[in-house]
Amino acid sequence: MPGNGNDLTRLRIALTTFFALDGFVFAGWVVRIPAIKEQTNASASALGLALLGVSAGAVVTMTLTGRLCRRYGSHPVTVVCGILLSLSVALPPLTHSAPALGAVLLAFGAAYGGINVAFNSAAVDLVTALGRPIMPSFHAAFSLGGMVGAGLGGLVAGSLSPTRHLFGLTLVGLLVTAVAGRALLRHEPPVPLPPDRTHDEEHVPRRLDARTRGMVTVLGLIALCTAYGEGALADWGALHLEQDLDAHPGVAAAGYSCFALAMTIGRLTGTTLLERLGRTRTVVAGGTMAAAGMLVGSLAPSVWVALLGFAVTGLGLANIFPIAVERAGTLAGPSGVAIASTLGYGGMLLGPPAIGFMADWFSLPIALTSVAALAAVAAVIGFATRRAAVS
Repeated sequence: MPGNGNDLTRLRIALTTFFALDGFVFAGWVVRIPAIKEQTNASASALGLALLGVSAGAVVTMTLTGRLCRRYGSHPVTVVCGILLSLSVALPPLTHSAPALGAVLLAFGAAYGGINVAFNSAAVDLVTALGRPIMPSFHAAFSLGGMVGAGLGGLVAGSLSPTRHLFGLTLVGLLVTAVAGRALLRHEPPVPLPPDRTHDEEHVPRRLDARTRGMVTVLGLIALCTAYGEGALADWGALHLEQDLDAHPGVAAAGYSCFALAMTIGRLTGTTLLERLGRTRTVVAGGTMAAAGMLVGSLAPSVWVALLGFAVTGLGLANIFPIAVERAGTLAGPSGVAIASTLGYGGMLLGPPAIGFMADWFSLPIALTSVAALAAVAAVIGFATRRAAVS
C-alpha cells in the first residue's frame, strides 16, 4: 500500500520544506558573491574557478549519495545533508583569497549536491505513489525559497556583513532541519502503486541496463543545458547588473529574485501544464522561451529590460529540470536521479568557469548568451528524443 492520505500529505509538506530551505540557503549565498569577490580581491576568471568548487563538490558526491540513499534510505540522507548544508554556508565569508574560497565552496557544494539527490529521490517515490506529476511543485518550493533568500539578501546587503548574514542562514537552516527532519524521519518512503493502478508501467524503476542508462543520460543532458542557465544567473546575474548596467547592489540582487519568482510561478503551474501539454511540448516550449529571454537579459541596454529578460528565462527553464530528474527517477530509482543530477550539475560545473573566462576574453554580456544557446539545445534534444525519453 502507498500509505494513507494524511501520511502522504505530511510527507509532502516535510519534503517541500527541505526544497524551500535549499533554495533559501543557496540564494542567500549567491547574492553575497559580489561582496565576497571584493573581499578576496579575485579577478573574474579567479572567481569563476573558485565558484567551480560548488559544482565540483556537488558532482563528486552525487553518485555516492545515490548509493547512500539505496542503502540507508533517502529520508535520513536528506536530514544529514540538510545539517551539513546549513553549517557550510557560513564558511565563505571567513576566506580572504580565491583558493581558500574555492576550498570551502567544495564542502558547501558537496552538501548541496547530496541534499539534491536525496530529496529528489524521496520526491520521486512520493510522485510515483500519488500517480500525479507533482514534481514541479517541489521545485517551486526551491524557487520560492530562492526568491525569499535573494530578496532578504538584497535588503540586508547594505547593513549586514556577509559573515553575519550567512551565519544567520546557518541558524535558520539548523532550526528548519530539526523541525522538518523530525517529521521526515517518522515516515517511511511510500511504496508505489502497482502499474495497473497508475496506468503507467514506466513508474516501475527498471534495472539500469544499457538502454535505460542511455535514456537516463539523455535526460541528464537536458538537465545539464538548463542547470547551466540556472547556475549562470545565480553566480553572474547580480554581477552583470551591477558591473555592466550600473545597478545599485540591492537592485542587482533583485535580478536573481526576479528569475526565482518567475521560476516559482512556472513551477506552481507545472503540474497543470504537464497534464495538458505532456513532457515533450513542455520541454520544447520552455527551452525556446528561455533562449529568447536570455538573449534579452544578457544584451539589454537597461537594467529593467534585463530584469524582464531574466524573468522570461526563469519561466522557460522552470519545469525542464524537474521533468528530467523525475523521469530519470521513475526509470531507474535513486541511481537514475543520481546520474541525471550529476550530468545536470555538470552544467553548473561548466558554467561558472566558462562564463568567467569568456567574460575576460570578450565581455560578461556576451558570455551570458551561452545560456540562451544551451537552452535552445535542450529544446532540440527534447524534441529529437521525444519518443524515447520525454514523450
